[in-house]
Amino acid sequence: MTGAVVAGLLAGYGIAIPVGAVGAHLVAVAARSPWRTGAGAALGIATADGLYALLAALGGTALAPFLAPVAVPLRLLSALVLVALAAHSARKAVRAHRDGADPARDLPPAPRRAFLAFLGITVLNPLTVLYFTALVLGGRPATGPAEATAFVLAAFAASASWQLLLAAAGTLLGRTVTGPRARLATALASSALIAVLAVGVVV
Repeated sequence: MTGAVVAGLLAGYGIAIPVGAVGAHLVAVAARSPWRTGAGAALGIATADGLYALLAALGGTALAPFLAPVAVPLRLLSALVLVALAAHSARKAVRAHRDGADPARDLPPAPRRAFLAFLGITVLNPLTVLYFTALVLGGRPATGPAEATAFVLAAFAASASWQLLLAAAGTLLGRTVTGPRARLATALASSALIAVLAVGVVV
């Protein structure tokens, strides 16, 4: 049981700590929204990681043959969604800056919507499911329901703790950067970073 918990923690932190396009988008959203919205988005990412950990623990070996044919289309779809998000965020930031309005008005109005949005974005990321499947294929599979449950819960907890940390960092950034020009520059920089990282998913 302890081995499954440790494996789950390592798996969760292993997929969460390398900040990719989704993590960068999380920080950008948290910087322009209340803490509850950022926390909801963070838990959406962690939930997707937990779901993929569950799929990998229950049938990682069986999933492998089905993933290969769709890996490239999934990567393209994921990159397109992220680039679209980056463009949308940049356009809204510029429009809000010109109108002298609060950019926060364009953010999800409730943590629930942020949760669902980031859950969907992360589910589209093929790297997550490939990562967890590779862990199962390369390591010792769970020997029973108890070990599988421990692995999944530990992976979720690890991912959630890191994503909440990113959300907190974004919230602090938003409180520090308060000027209109600084907010515009931050929004455009985060959008550019998301676009670059999204292209990296394909390359």
